[in-house]
Amino acid sequence: MGVKEILLVKYGEIILKGLNRSKFENMLESNIKRTAGADAIKEMKASQAIIYIIPAEGVDIDALAKKISKVFGILSIIKAGVFPKDMDVILSEGVEYVAPFLKDLKTFKVEAKRSDKKFPYNSPEISRLMGGEVLAKCHHLKVNVNEPDTVVRVEIRDNEAYVFADSAVTKGLGGMPVRSNGRATLLISGGIDSPVAGWMMAKRGVEIEAVHFCSPPYTSELAKEKVISLAKILAQYTGGYTLYIVPFTEQQLAIRDNCPEEHLTLVMRRMMMKVAEKIAQRNKSQALITGESLGQVASQTIEALGVTTDAVNMNILRPLIGMDKEEIITIARKIGTFETSILPYEDCCTVFVPKHPTTRPKIESVLKSEGKIDMEYWVNKAVEETEWMRIEAE
Repeated sequence: MGVKEILLVKYGEIILKGLNRSKFENMLESNIKRTAGADAIKEMKASQAIIYIIPAEGVDIDALAKKISKVFGILSIIKAGVFPKDMDVILSEGVEYVAPFLKDLKTFKVEAKRSDKKFPYNSPEISRLMGGEVLAKCHHLKVNVNEPDTVVRVEIRDNEAYVFADSAVTKGLGGMPVRSNGRATLLISGGIDSPVAGWMMAKRGVEIEAVHFCSPPYTSELAKEKVISLAKILAQYTGGYTLYIVPFTEQQLAIRDNCPEEHLTLVMRRMMMKVAEKIAQRNKSQALITGESLGQVASQTIEALGVTTDAVNMNILRPLIGMDKEEIITIARKIGTFETSILPYEDCCTVFVPKHPTTRPKIESVLKSEGKIDMEYWVNKAVEETEWMRIEAE
């Protein structure tokens, strides 16, 4: 049966935006088009908190649904059959269309909506007729109006009718459309935490760019490629963005050779934040994002985080701050970054790690240690030698 199909995209939080709602809807539609690809969608229209998407000819509708399910702001995507506004056709072909989505279920109910009030059947009548036809053709099913396994839905619109089952759903990620809540710069390493932090802030509508620090020859080209791979996975959710690669070897050597061992990591982190802040300011980014989690390592105690925060004048977003490692790993697995993150390549955060780092640093003491190097010189040198590349989802 060659039934024409469309996708019904439902969104959540955007509904609460009042007078600004159309702005968020437009952003969501733009993000869907960008993720789907220029030629994948024939038509898109929004009505009553649902975006109706007609795929272009030859496009695999299931693959399209899976692809756009990574767009933040979407709650669910339902595949629906399109039929003429003829009750006999809806009952015969519509039931035949939804039957495959009902085969493994036990109970159902029918809900109908009729925006075209000239249609000769009202919503209760449509529901009753459709329910009777489903029971006649799907003998394993029973009606349960309170807690059905699925709902078969019939929508009578101005020009056509849609028939679908809630069981034919691709779940979305929720959140807010990327670009609806400003721009921030992610400090991304090759570890588990920072890609998750970037994903979480993108889910809240933040447009991201990213900064990575590398220290050749102490870090290898494979370590750099690992980070690029992580950045590409992240781009599946955030859209394309710029990744800045900062050479950091000389800076780390200067810190190692001049600062007390117990402060090496803290001075290094402060320098990284200063470099990232300068890059962010050049690109009109409004905040920095890190993957820090309270108490996870010596540089992430309350006191140490305060020392790091003191290095910059820009807001620092730490979405993982109250999460434990297992919670972070669960998200990393969900978004597809975990297996890449655990590849055994060193990054610059694991180079020159002190044996006995301080966990209760005093800012005055750290500043004294930092004063043994020319911070401004090394920060500016790192920024000037930074390379960049455009990251797109694969």
